[in-house]
Amino acid sequence: MFPFSCTILFSHARPRPSSPILISLAADVDTLLSVAVKFVRSPFPVRRRLFVWKECIIMLNPRLIRGGLGAYGEKIFGSSSEYVQSNISRYFSDPQYYFQVNDQYVRNKLKVVLFPFLHRGHWTRITDPIGGRLSYKPPIYDINAPDLYIPFMAFGTYVVLAGFSLGLQGKFTPEALSWLFIKGLLGWFMQVMLLKVTLLSLGSGEAPLLDIVAYAGYAFTGLCLAAIGRISLKYCYYFLMPWTALCMGIFLVKTMKRVLFAEVRSYDSSRHHYLLLFIALAQFPLFTWLGNVSVNWLI
Repeated sequence: MFPFSCTILFSHARPRPSSPILISLAADVDTLLSVAVKFVRSPFPVRRRLFVWKECIIMLNPRLIRGGLGAYGEKIFGSSSEYVQSNISRYFSDPQYYFQVNDQYVRNKLKVVLFPFLHRGHWTRITDPIGGRLSYKPPIYDINAPDLYIPFMAFGTYVVLAGFSLGLQGKFTPEALSWLFIKGLLGWFMQVMLLKVTLLSLGSGEAPLLDIVAYAGYAFTGLCLAAIGRISLKYCYYFLMPWTALCMGIFLVKTMKRVLFAEVRSYDSSRHHYLLLFIALAQFPLFTWLGNVSVNWLI
């Protein structure tokens, strides 16, 4: 009688849940307790009662998992998945967006990067409201949109031209080419950190990371042009290197001023201009280091 009285007391004293999930769980618990009572009061032998108890548990467990725990798991992991997706789209955007390019865009973008002072149009990106949130047109429709096609192609070309230059000097080795590859990646990373720290210092800029990676990677277009000058005519390199560094500085100043700084939360005019000047001047030592093709990648 004791288990039966405890079951009645527990079932009447427990408050009724309002959630459908809790109602389902309560029903399962009540069923389990009823089975326990029948198990205790059953006139069958112990082995028979154990068999009935095992069968009830086997039928009850899938229902408990699917109806109760499954619903809780879907609720918890569903909300977590939405949170992760929102933050990924907020900071990283869609990678496919950065490869929507065509031949016309590539030609025009190279002109803007290598000759930014000849760009007579605006520097702001074209907005494209989708689903109630602000987004931007892909590169194929907007010359000011960042892309990753040109940076990746320029980086690969830079490594090939640097290896070819080492071959002309009689210093080419597979190890030297791998060190040049690492040197280029390190320079790209330093450029990204320069732009990202600048944004953070101006008030927690939330520009997507891939945007900054794309803008930093455009530096390799000028480095490729300087490397071609070194291969074709040695003295031409000393003119092309500062020229491409200057053009990259102008491009980043225009881009950061009109595109990235529009997404920061605070604005300080004097600090703004000092940081823009620092970004432009930082291109000269960076280009000099990356443009110096040698076996020792630290130089």
